[in-house]
Amino acid sequence: MPSLTRLFVTLITLSTVFAKPLRVAEDLVTRQEDDGRKYVVAHHIVGNTFPYTKQDWADDITLAHASGIDGFVLNTGGEVWEPDRIADAYQAALESGLDFSLFLSLDVVVTGCESVEKGQITRQRVLQHIDHPNQLKIGGKAVVSTFGGRDCLFGQANHIDGWRTQFTQHPDLAGRINFLPSLFVDPATYGSYTGVLDGDFNFNGGWPLHVTTAFAQQAHDTNPQSQPENISNPLQRAITSQIGSRDVDAIHINGLQALGSDKLFMGAVSPWFFTHYPQPEFPNLIKNFVYVADQHLYNKRWESLIEFRDQYRIAQILTWNDYGESHYIGPIKGDEPASEPWTANMPHTAWLDLTRYYATAFKTGSFPAIEKDQIFLWSRPHSRDATSPDPLPRPDTFEVLEDAVWAVVFATAPATVILSTTPANTQTFQVPAGLSKLSIPIAPGGIMRGTIQRAGTTVVTLNPSFSFSGSPANYNYNVFVATARAP
Repeated sequence: MPSLTRLFVTLITLSTVFAKPLRVAEDLVTRQEDDGRKYVVAHHIVGNTFPYTKQDWADDITLAHASGIDGFVLNTGGEVWEPDRIADAYQAALESGLDFSLFLSLDVVVTGCESVEKGQITRQRVLQHIDHPNQLKIGGKAVVSTFGGRDCLFGQANHIDGWRTQFTQHPDLAGRINFLPSLFVDPATYGSYTGVLDGDFNFNGGWPLHVTTAFAQQAHDTNPQSQPENISNPLQRAITSQIGSRDVDAIHINGLQALGSDKLFMGAVSPWFFTHYPQPEFPNLIKNFVYVADQHLYNKRWESLIEFRDQYRIAQILTWNDYGESHYIGPIKGDEPASEPWTANMPHTAWLDLTRYYATAFKTGSFPAIEKDQIFLWSRPHSRDATSPDPLPRPDTFEVLEDAVWAVVFATAPATVILSTTPANTQTFQVPAGLSKLSIPIAPGGIMRGTIQRAGTTVVTLNPSFSFSGSPANYNYNVFVATARAP
């Protein structure tokens, strides 16, 4: 059965060592102690891996590594079977022979962290793999993260003392870990976390959370005479500077300065967000909302991290397999948390090629050469204002979305790009060599089609099996992603 890990919260608030991998493991330790190296990792929900075998982990690791990803962040909750899956993940990474690391994200919101005994259990989760050759280490210390933690007393008077005495400075772990949690506390208070924080992860930085319906209405109210009644148009203008912004990251980074200049910062990057609960399997889970991810959020957020890469040690992709929140970039597999109504026939793996491009730039400081022409297209399956017999209403904040096909083009040389959704709705763009971000409006009955032409010859055509509806059976604000590359 799927874990309920992270479904009950919103984002607001050695085994056998084989001869061949042994040398790789030794090399990994050396590289992990190189404090100058930057990493790209992907958040992997262990709670969605109940049916996984070690081969499933091996397949995920191989695909992620080929996509520029250096490791998985294993989100672990309270299911009794999760330690076995985590052990399989570490063993699969070892046997892969790849430079691929793992570390834990302790989902303390689910596991609980109120008592001294819970502190012991939490430490034991980390100790099980702290010296594994594929454990991500920086400066010789294992990286550990969390989802949540501001309510973790571990039997102490407050959560700061709880984390300090029962985790980071406990004799089991003192001097052995780099603790980069996402505590969801005010960064202005970080100066009080001496002996707790070795760094910080701004989980919510992956999306512009403040871009809501109220934000849009305020934009409308600021100048009502010039704004149409539909709030999406003023919103589209108002949010341009918010998409991909790192303003909140800057607040976190500045907060860490109170603890010294050596603290590590991990930034979040995510391509999408839509969740639609309750579902029959989880009748008590009330979680029905979107975060705006239009206007090429994934690209622009990556570009922000790359521009200021000197301030980021790790970029964490949210996520590899969180189907419940629609921000997966890996294949749909494992045990879904009743998310099939919005993930069925909605692949996202085309984003992996974009990930490799940006991950390379983040880690090296230089964008890789584009060796083949390629086009990416994505869009929702129905219009923003569609009506449906779905027993659930449209998700909160749906008003901020645009009805559009979003396109990204890799061009080896200047080219002509043609996007169309109907014969009457076609747009032509002249693009330079490199990466270009394009879009075209779409209406019910539309499809998405893109071509790259050069010197009168079509070099790439993408025409996926996709149609845009105005009256879906269920509300689905997830996105269909496709790509085509020149041979």
